[in-house]
Amino acid sequence: MAESSPPQSWIRIGSDGLSARINPLGAELSSLQDREGGELMTDADPAFWSGRAPLLFPIVGQLRHDQYRLGDQIYDLEKHGFARRQQFELVEQDDHRVLFRLAATDETRAQYPFEFVLTMAFEIAGDQLRMTATIINTGEKPMPFSFGFHPAFAWPLPYDSVAEDHQVIFTKPEPAPIRRIGIEPGLIEAEHHDSPVVDNIFSPRFAHFDDDAIIWDELQSRALSWGGPGDPVLDIEFPDTPMLGIWQKPGARYLCIEPWAGMADPVGFEGDFTEKPGIMILDSGAEQSFRMNIRLKES
Repeated sequence: MAESSPPQSWIRIGSDGLSARINPLGAELSSLQDREGGELMTDADPAFWSGRAPLLFPIVGQLRHDQYRLGDQIYDLEKHGFARRQQFELVEQDDHRVLFRLAATDETRAQYPFEFVLTMAFEIAGDQLRMTATIINTGEKPMPFSFGFHPAFAWPLPYDSVAEDHQVIFTKPEPAPIRRIGIEPGLIEAEHHDSPVVDNIFSPRFAHFDDDAIIWDELQSRALSWGGPGDPVLDIEFPDTPMLGIWQKPGARYLCIEPWAGMADPVGFEGDFTEKPGIMILDSGAEQSFRMNIRLKES
């Protein structure tokens, strides 16, 4: 599907080697291009998935029945949380950097009864895009939350290698079993499955995603590369997120490489929100940042 001109609401930053466009709706990275204008992200074909790089907050993944229990209260919250559907405030902007901000509102409090500020910074320096999400607890009580990135990169990238030759190459061997989605839609199975990684290399095929995402909850690496042999590749760093999901809709022209701090409810989960796997607790006045850096490296 040919990509039309980006909406004028998208904000562009760039350098001589790389340019990005960010949608203030969700503070979503919506385009990443090389110096020749080659698109490194999804074509967002709605026949598969129209998302591009949503931010996952205050949860990652699906809740059982799209609800969670906090003490004696029940709250409704859709998959991946509400941040991706919120309009972020533009705080700072220059040619190379932009900063967005989202604060709690009556709408968010109805789903998530906490006071917070989420800032999202994007900065391009040379051939690297640096993204930093910072969550601040501006309330008076401890705040449980999860956070994740969800960027969809082009598959294949706009170079010579065909899709079947593309590989995810981790910085360390990844022999640990993986997790998959279970019989309750969107929830995590109790069982583990053999890893598709050979030493430190994952060669994705559409069939890998017939059962939804591949999930690592015991990931050793905090960086990987994506691309084909002999071509420029994307080096992706995620030093603050201990889990990873890789996902696509079979047949689509993207691969989502998703660093997570948190994941979906396990099948049958009935515990308090604070007991949900991957939930972190942020004290009043405290903040926590999550970084994801993307470098276009020539072969």
